[in-house]
Amino acid sequence: MSNTGGAVVTSQDVARYVGVSQPTVSRALRDDPKVSEATKTRIRDAARLLGYVPSATGRALAVGRSHRIGLLLTDVENAFYPHLIAPLYRELRATGYEMVLLPESEEADPVAERIIANGLDGVVLTTSTTDSALPIRLRDRRLPFVYFNRTVPGVAADSVVVDATAGYAAAARRLAELGHRRVGAVLGPQNTSTGLHREAVLRAALSSAGLVLDEAACRRGPFDVASGHAGMSEILDLPERPSAVVCGNDVVAVGVLNAARERGVRVPEEISVLGFDDLPMAGWPLLDLATVAFDLPGMARAAVRLIAERAEGRAEDTFTQQVFESSFLERGSIGPADRG
Repeated sequence: MSNTGGAVVTSQDVARYVGVSQPTVSRALRDDPKVSEATKTRIRDAARLLGYVPSATGRALAVGRSHRIGLLLTDVENAFYPHLIAPLYRELRATGYEMVLLPESEEADPVAERIIANGLDGVVLTTSTTDSALPIRLRDRRLPFVYFNRTVPGVAADSVVVDATAGYAAAARRLAELGHRRVGAVLGPQNTSTGLHREAVLRAALSSAGLVLDEAACRRGPFDVASGHAGMSEILDLPERPSAVVCGNDVVAVGVLNAARERGVRVPEEISVLGFDDLPMAGWPLLDLATVAFDLPGMARAAVRLIAERAEGRAEDTFTQQVFESSFLERGSIGPADRG
């Protein structure tokens, strides 16, 4: 016997087939020790035969937890996210959780309802803007969440973030040693904590090294290739170009390098380029991108620990922010300032 008529098979169907109660089916399928192994086997065999697939939401309601954690992100084609997804997936799986990818829309309420409807134990927020209402919606619905690399002012939660101070300080000192004086930038969006933090820290680091962030050569936009390309194209049109360009992240830097190549501007002979994140492609000989690095696998471990503790009711009443230090990786995209 099998389900070939297209009707949805329910746990009641399995119960009738085996001759037990529906609660017994639910307990057996979640491996409740109160149900005998023989009954569990009969129920599992019947479920397979009938084509019954337990609902994740129903299972969550039955046991109070689904062992599923959502990962909320926007542009899945952005090269940063595969770099992020892999270590988070590994850590969640090792902790006994399933990862559910959730593409984010612009409206907080539909996203929040979709998260609730998925029967998730918690959510990792990676793309929150400073004006995002989603953390408020999740807080109001008492769904645990953790900020990853982003935070939202006024909405407290556990967070895992990067401090750009050490990395930018070392990079600024190196640029000064190489004779750079005027520095341009293609920075991240001003409605993100990462964009604001990196710009503020960069300005302080350059100032400490005796360098100037040239306002005329500063552009801001999304953390994507198109933003880097557009920003660099405008910088290269300036009457007086900076000798180095700092990018909001490595993805932006790819756009910057593409624009330079299209214009026949040599990197680093005519202009130096610095990224942020140390994506795997940054180390490819084709890019050889100098960048600011941090411990992404360590951040993933910290985020999973924090969200698991919240989901399992083991966390403290106060929230935890774990800060990861950064470092400068010098590669071939940075060289002496060209004043000839």
